[in-house]
Amino acid sequence: MLKIFCSIRDYFKKYDSIFWLTSLVISIYCLLLIWSVSRCSVINFFRTQLIAILFGYIGAVILGEIDYHFLSKYWQITSIICIVLLLTTLLFGISIEGAAGVNAKAWLRVFNMTFQPSELAKIGFIITFATHLDRLKKKELLKSFFHILLLVAHLLVPVGICHLQGDDGASIIFVCIFLVMCFMAGVEIRYFLILFGCVIALFPFAWKFIFSEYQKKRIIALFDLEKYALDIGFQQIQGKVSIGSGKIFGHGLFNGPRVNYSIVPVQESDFILSVAGEELGFLGCILVILPLLILILRSFKIATKSYDDFGSYLVFGFFGLILFQSVFNIGMCLSILPVMGVTLPFFSSGGSSAACLYFGLGIVQSVFSRRKDGDLIPIIDEIEEL
Repeated sequence: MLKIFCSIRDYFKKYDSIFWLTSLVISIYCLLLIWSVSRCSVINFFRTQLIAILFGYIGAVILGEIDYHFLSKYWQITSIICIVLLLTTLLFGISIEGAAGVNAKAWLRVFNMTFQPSELAKIGFIITFATHLDRLKKKELLKSFFHILLLVAHLLVPVGICHLQGDDGASIIFVCIFLVMCFMAGVEIRYFLILFGCVIALFPFAWKFIFSEYQKKRIIALFDLEKYALDIGFQQIQGKVSIGSGKIFGHGLFNGPRVNYSIVPVQESDFILSVAGEELGFLGCILVILPLLILILRSFKIATKSYDDFGSYLVFGFFGLILFQSVFNIGMCLSILPVMGVTLPFFSSGGSSAACLYFGLGIVQSVFSRRKDGDLIPIIDEIEEL
């Protein structure tokens, strides 16, 4: 028994225990919220989420034990797998149609279960893009306009495929990860200004030829939701009403009347914050935001303590993923931003998203265990010394 206790103690010394404990708190809270939603649905979201979280933790522990430099060594395999999965989804995936013309073809059916490859591709993109940045940094090519264009081309592959799938929410997150990683790698500000200028200049073209009608309506509705209360604005209005109805302490877990009647569409996923707000009130919303904030800030600190640039870029990629998905989802629920199909990290129902986020968490732990002030150094360095 003492040996087991010592092993657990040594394990937590090796890894960031705050990161693990925060993720555990999030997992328990997430399952409670989804359990509440499941009681009024024919679909057992709770079971799916529980399996995904357990699978994700197993993957996180394994990835934490693997030297993260091996991810760089086999980046081509990661890239091929992700692109093939995205293209397969585009060609043979399942389409899910929603209100107002929403039609996303972003899921694959595997053994009577659905899987969203773009969630795995986000983690894959962080790995391949961190490798790309690291190699340019070592060769002092981050100031080269040509190589900046290659970085943009790297981004456009998943963004383009996800757009063709009708999953522009995923495309936006890829762009945000790209921006964070480039900025932290030291890409010159002038390139960001050029990119921003191009976006502004091309926006009218995108509005006319690229944006779908339902996307335009979502943006326009944001300025006058009441006008679209029975149409495109219904979800956001009802989500805000649910959050507001909980006041400070809520109606009590499993006792939300609006949750019980599924008044808010997709409350188990994109609008899970409305469940927390209604049943646990303002306090419940704070208890959602606070642990996510801890993960975000902790990720930033781990990135700055990384043994090398590659590890730093990996963690900054995860940092960007969690930060922007959280901001966009909460902004959607509060009607500050238009609905864009972005889930709340670790909280929203969705097996693919949950499992892949925990994989990312495992990569962060791998970087942490080989940090500058840690006892471990990358295995690759040990091999080179030999």
